[in-house]
Amino acid sequence: MAKRIQLVLNQDIHKLGKYGDLVEVAPGYARNYLLPKNLATFATPGILKQVERRREIERQRQLELKKQAEEYKATLEKVGSFQIAKQAGEAESIFGTVTTQDVADVIQSTTQLEVDRRGITIPDIGNIGTYEAEIKLHSEVTAKINIEVVPS
Repeated sequence: MAKRIQLVLNQDIHKLGKYGDLVEVAPGYARNYLLPKNLATFATPGILKQVERRREIERQRQLELKKQAEEYKATLEKVGSFQIAKQAGEAESIFGTVTTQDVADVIQSTTQLEVDRRGITIPDIGNIGTYEAEIKLHSEVTAKINIEVVPS
């Protein structure tokens, strides 16, 4: 069996690794595909130091994002409940529904925090009442808030 070559990836490659990963590949794959297309470089000590430096910077950035998400969570849970006014009909049913965009808008108007609507999970809201929503602020940080739907 042929000796394998260590390379550092210059970009994400499906089923092989992500940018900056140290991978071992067959010599032919490296020589005929990865190196000519500049998808990888040889793993030298200098390149490995650069990769470690980039990883440390990325780790610091992720810690900062998590810290910011924790602050957002504290602010949201301090407010606790947000009111959304919807036009109501008979039997306390509302016309239309409450969307994640409605929730993101009321959060921004109340707390001045911008929350991505794609990270908001709400139940199906069709009546006036109080509902619980989850907001994913970071991969490890989730806040729970109450949404009070009131007639307008």
